[in-house]
Amino acid sequence: MKKILALALCAVLCFGLLAGCGEEPAPATEAPAEGTEAPAEGTPSGELETITVGASITPHAEILDAVRGELEALGYELEIVEYTDYILPNVSLDDGSLDANYFQHGPYLTTFNAEHGTDLANAASIHYEPMGIYPGAKKTLDELAEGDTIAIPNDGSNETRALLILQELGYITLADGINASSNATILDVVDNPMNLELLEMAAENIPNSLPDVAFGIINGNYALQAGLTGADALASEDAESDAAQTYANIVACRAGEEDSAKIQALITALTSETCREYIESTYDGAVVPIF
Repeated sequence: MKKILALALCAVLCFGLLAGCGEEPAPATEAPAEGTEAPAEGTPSGELETITVGASITPHAEILDAVRGELEALGYELEIVEYTDYILPNVSLDDGSLDANYFQHGPYLTTFNAEHGTDLANAASIHYEPMGIYPGAKKTLDELAEGDTIAIPNDGSNETRALLILQELGYITLADGINASSNATILDVVDNPMNLELLEMAAENIPNSLPDVAFGIINGNYALQAGLTGADALASEDAESDAAQTYANIVACRAGEEDSAKIQALITALTSETCREYIESTYDGAVVPIF
């Protein structure tokens, strides 16, 4: 009888032990480590989408680099492709190699579309670079003499700007109706009392040509690349003038993509306070934000 009771007690104890040996409860889900960022908006996996933007080296690529963090916060990794001319950035945008470019002003884009049959659009105005006349072989405008040579850009919109500067200085007179939106050339000069030679050349070549001419009229970005500042200009466009809006440097994209998420993110970054502060603290008036 004692053996039977002992066996029964043993069975009860074993059953209790077996009942307590079921699956262990799953561990509680750990909270994200402190400081870990959630995936960027619009990128559930946390991976950034690439946005490829063409730009002149100075100041455009520099400005883009300054807002890289702003774009990352919006879910985009910025890839900058640098150019040293005014043709290839639009060609690359048109053929799909770029998502956008940032190097030109509106009138230049309009002229480029007309001349090349492209359909590129002005998505937003970002900054203005006053164009100026810089010393070459002669160091002051008081030294200007009859027959002197002044180098000017040879593309329509920038040539117009240069001619308007010379007219403002009283050196030439342009045909009636020529304004900041015109596509003027030296053929529109109706009076040149000093018989100045206006030497048309590619804008990017003018800084290197300064030793060979009396003066050169240079775009802001090419002046900066050549180590020149606004203070080196002997005369320049008024940053408060109509030309500032007409010749504002823009973000360009393919027509129809202006409101896409990618282009809007780029515009948001380039019109941020981060961008404004960078421009104002870096270029000493040679680049002026207009947003």
